[in-house]
Amino acid sequence: MTPSQEYRRVQFRSAEELPRGIDAAVNWALGAVQRRRTRRSELSTVAQAADRAASTFHDLPDHQLQERLLEFRAHFRRGGRDVDARLPEALAAVREAAHRQTGLRPFLVQLMGAAALHRGWLAEMATGEGKTLTASLAAILWGWTRRPCHVVTVNDYLVQRDAEWFGPLYRFCGVRVGHVTAAMPPEERRRHYDCDVTYATSKEVVADFLRDSLHLAALRDPTRRLIRRMLRPGSAQLPDGVVMRGLHSAIVDEADSVLIDEAVTPLIISSMRKNDALREAVRTASEITEGLESGADYEINVRYREVDLTEQGRRKLADRCSILPGLWRGPLRRFELVRQALVAREFYHPGRQYIVQDGKVVIVDEFTGRPMPNRTWRAGLHQAVEAKESIEVTDPTDTLARLSFQRFFRLYHRMAGMTGTASEAAGEFWQIYRLPVVTIPPNRPCVRRQDADRIFATEEAKWTAVVEEVLRVHQQGRPVLVGTRSVLNSERVAERLGQRGVHCQVLNAARHAEEAVIVACAGEPGRITIATNMAGRGTDIKLGQGVAANGGLHVLATERHESGRVDRQLFGRAARQGDPGSAQAFVSREDDLLRRHLPKRLYTALCRLPAGPIGELGAASRVAFGIAQRNAQRAAFKMRKTVLRTDDWLDESLSFAGSDLG
Repeated sequence: MTPSQEYRRVQFRSAEELPRGIDAAVNWALGAVQRRRTRRSELSTVAQAADRAASTFHDLPDHQLQERLLEFRAHFRRGGRDVDARLPEALAAVREAAHRQTGLRPFLVQLMGAAALHRGWLAEMATGEGKTLTASLAAILWGWTRRPCHVVTVNDYLVQRDAEWFGPLYRFCGVRVGHVTAAMPPEERRRHYDCDVTYATSKEVVADFLRDSLHLAALRDPTRRLIRRMLRPGSAQLPDGVVMRGLHSAIVDEADSVLIDEAVTPLIISSMRKNDALREAVRTASEITEGLESGADYEINVRYREVDLTEQGRRKLADRCSILPGLWRGPLRRFELVRQALVAREFYHPGRQYIVQDGKVVIVDEFTGRPMPNRTWRAGLHQAVEAKESIEVTDPTDTLARLSFQRFFRLYHRMAGMTGTASEAAGEFWQIYRLPVVTIPPNRPCVRRQDADRIFATEEAKWTAVVEEVLRVHQQGRPVLVGTRSVLNSERVAERLGQRGVHCQVLNAARHAEEAVIVACAGEPGRITIATNMAGRGTDIKLGQGVAANGGLHVLATERHESGRVDRQLFGRAARQGDPGSAQAFVSREDDLLRRHLPKRLYTALCRLPAGPIGELGAASRVAFGIAQRNAQRAAFKMRKTVLRTDDWLDESLSFAGSDLG
C-alpha cells in the first residue's frame, strides 16, 4: 500500500457545526430554495432520455454490454463536468444489465429515483415502489469511482439479502460488492469494506468507525500518519483491528428511520467496570422505593419521563438511607439512586421498553419493536431496571467513545437517501444533513381508501372495537395488518383474538429473517398479522389470489405515533403499486400520545367530554390528537438538535478525545 493509498484509507473529516441565530434562518431559507430547485421535471427528463437510449443496449450480447459498462466505469472514475451529460446513457446500460441479471426492469420512476440519489438528494418513494433496486442503480454509479460507498439499511437480514440479491448485477457492471453484519470478525469486515459498495446497518458502520478511531488514537491526524509512513516505512502500518478505508459516500435506505428516529440515542463504545458496591446500592434502592407512594412521596412528569421526590419522600429516604452502602448514603447519591429506581418503575415496562430474555434485560426499540441486544441504558438506569425485575444486576460501564448518528452521517463527503415518508421532515433533513427532498411519483396511482380515525374514551373500549373490526374484515376474506406501538399491545390483541377462536401471526421483537417472511405473507386471503408499527420495513406485501378483487389489504393502526411519518409509513403498506386497499386508526384519549404531549388543561378538558353510546368521541378529540402530535414532533426535533450540539460541545471541550470521537 502506497502512502497516498493509506492516507485515503484512514482519512476522516470533521462535521460542520449547526448554524445558529440569523445564520440558521438563512440556512432554512436556502433549504426552501434548494427544495424548489430539485424539480421532478429535471429527473423525468433524465429518465426519459435513459429510456430512449435503451434500444442502444437491448440487442447487445452480454460481453459487449459489459464492455460498454466498463467504459462508463472509467469515465465516471475520471469524473469531470460531462458526467451528468453521460448519466442517461449510463443509466440505460445499467437498466439493461439489471433486467438480464435479476429479471427486474426498472420503471421510469425508479430511474428518476436513481438520478435523484446520484445528485445527492433524498428521494421520497412510496412503499412498494422498488427502492432497493433504485438504490443499487445509484450505488453502481458511485461504486464506479472506486471510492468507498456505503449502502445503509435497517437490519442485518436486509443487508445480507440485498447484497446477495443484487450481487450478480454489481459484478456484471464491474463493481465489487460486500456486506457487513454484526457477527463478522474484524478481518472479514475489512475485506468487505474494501469493496466498492458495502451494505451495512447504521449501527455497524458507526460502531466500526468508533472502534477504528480508538485504534488510531495515536495517529489520529492524517497528515501525521502520512509523514510517519514516509519517514518510517516499517512502523506506520495501520494498527490491528482497523477495518474501514474511510468515509466518502453513503446511500441511506429508510432515511427517516436512520437519520431522524434513531438519531436521538448516541452509539457508545464502552467497557465493563467492576463495582460491587454500586450493584448492592441499586438493589437496596429498589427495595426502598417499594415503600414510596406516587403523589405523596414523589411526583411524576409524564411528558419528560421524570420523577421528583416531595419533601415527605425526601424525609422517608433520609430515614431509610442507613441500609445503603456507606458511599451511597450522601444526599445527592442516595437521591439519584432512588430517582432512577422510581423512573424504572414508572416508565419502563416489560413488553414496551424492554423484554427479559435468558435472565437479561434486552432493550426494545420503541420505534420498531425490535430487540437491541448488547445495548444498555446509561447513568445507572439499566441496573435499576434489572433490580426491579429481580434479576442479576450487571456492572456499570465506562464510555470509551461516543457519537450520535446525526454527527456521524454528516461526516460523509457525499450522501443521498430514500424513504417513503420524508416530506414532513424536509426542513430537518436540510438543516441537519443538507439533503434536499424530492418526491418521486408512484409508478401507478395510489387508490388506498383512508378512513377517518375512530376515537374512544378508554383503552378498553378501543381494544374491544379493534377486535371487532378485525373480525369484520376477516369475515370478508380480506387480509388484515394490525399495527401496534409495543410488544405488550401486540400480544394483547393476539390474546383477545385467540379467545374468539381466530388464529393470527404475531410479529414483535422477532428475528429479522422470520420478520420478512411473515410480512411478505401478510397479503394472503384471510391472513391476520399483528406487528409493531415499523416491523418489516424493506419487505413488500404482495396480495394473494383474489384479494385485490375483494378490496385488498386493510391496515389498522391501534395508536397514533408521536411522528406522523410513522403513521404514514404503516398506512402505506396497503395499496402498493396501484393495488386496492384501506387503512384506519383506532385511538383513545388514554393513549400515551395525549397523556404525554397534550397540554394538561386541554387533556383535563378532553377527559370531561361525554362519550357516545359505543364509547367514541367526536371532532374535538381529533383536534386534540393533531395538537399532541405536533407538540411531540417539535419536542423530538428539539431533542435531536440538542444531541447534535452536545456532540459539538464535547468535541470542543474535551479536546483530548479528538474530533473523531465526537
